[in-house]
Amino acid sequence: MFNKETYTQRRETLRKSVKEGIILILGNVDVPMNYRSNTYRFRQDSNFLYYFGLDQQGLAGILDADSGEEILFGDDLTLDDIIWMGPQPSIQERAAMSGIRSTLPFEKLAELLEKARADGRRIHFTPPYRAENKLLLEQLLGIRAGDQSSHASAELIKAIVAQRSIKEPQEVEEIERAMEVAWLMHTTAMKMAKPGVYEHEIAGVVEGIAISANGMLSFPLILSINGETLHNHAHDNKLEEGRLLLMDGGAETAMHYATDHTRTMPVGGRFSQKQKQIYEIVLDAQLKAIQSIKPGVPFKSIHLLAAETIADGLKATGLMKGDVKEAVEQGAHALFMPHGLGHMMGLDVHDMEDLGEDYVGYDDQVKRSDVFGTAFLRLGRKLRSGFVLTVEPGIYFIPALIEKWEQEGKFRDYINYDAVKSYLDFGGIRIEDDILVTDDGYRVLGRPIPKTVADIERIMIDGK
Repeated sequence: MFNKETYTQRRETLRKSVKEGIILILGNVDVPMNYRSNTYRFRQDSNFLYYFGLDQQGLAGILDADSGEEILFGDDLTLDDIIWMGPQPSIQERAAMSGIRSTLPFEKLAELLEKARADGRRIHFTPPYRAENKLLLEQLLGIRAGDQSSHASAELIKAIVAQRSIKEPQEVEEIERAMEVAWLMHTTAMKMAKPGVYEHEIAGVVEGIAISANGMLSFPLILSINGETLHNHAHDNKLEEGRLLLMDGGAETAMHYATDHTRTMPVGGRFSQKQKQIYEIVLDAQLKAIQSIKPGVPFKSIHLLAAETIADGLKATGLMKGDVKEAVEQGAHALFMPHGLGHMMGLDVHDMEDLGEDYVGYDDQVKRSDVFGTAFLRLGRKLRSGFVLTVEPGIYFIPALIEKWEQEGKFRDYINYDAVKSYLDFGGIRIEDDILVTDDGYRVLGRPIPKTVADIERIMIDGK
């Protein structure tokens, strides 16, 4: 945890941002894997972590925007709990860590909310994403689980997004602690990526690195020689000489601040000329995008810059043709990059997206595109100092998409399908880093993970 003053100040800011009513913030509970006492690893709700800092099950917080009262709800351990789990801090002790004076047993939460509803007071809550909390909200507020997202408080969501989007210096420090772990994860994968090795061998070592650093992966690891599948969580393939291995993986600290990096490496340590040519296009797009980051610039425009750089590079290889700007405006480049350039990052690897992607990434000034590819851009709004975000362009050769577009005759003025067919077994390349927007530009966070062709080949062959 940070010091209790941090959480006290965060809650005060939130209360002042909400005009009236009661703010309800639910923590998470354990989720069974296959029977009640065999649970998945516990992960606390990120909003609860941000405002209370308490990383335990079965807690909830109430902030009264009118009176300023703050209450932590939870139960002390029974003797049976202590036998199985050992001594734990009391609810009162946990509340003190977070700067809260008032505590009540969890069952009292229903009574408080029932009285508030009877008094006609507004109860603000965020859209629930866990089934357990949906059922709890149904009991507490009488709103059916399927209807809760539409009843969530837009006022509260906007207040949280405004606050959590700007990272405090101590948050950036915590993210950079995770960066050291991420560096080891990715460089270890590079050293292991040899013919005959199975993907799951590398995946196991990589996840072990995250756990051994007293944390966890920030999301299920993407590691595959079939990198054209954007979120490929299968790890069953044997690595073969001449294939590319794409690894998209991040570390999460004990305080749950996240990283998100992607590197693409040649199995055996040497890029072929064909692979190198495509790789350099992606790297050029990433570097140009990063160099364009500064406060006030819409990230959507940086996404389009990266897309134009990719289209221009592919035109030079003969895979695309025609006017590059027109091609990107119409979405022809999305055959090769059917996703957005990046997203916000912090306590969540896709920061705050449980609140609604459009609330986090867009606003009244910048609206989401309806063009295929660009429509998947998670962050489009103007950048502000204190944002932490990813920059992750890619080029992929997806046989099913190529076949579909060619059959439909799409973008024949911009895509050379005959040339593209010679890349059907290529796979995919993505390069991703995490960036802090500063007052006058940007800073790439963490120790640099090798990403030039020369640096990747050097560490894969020489081990350093």
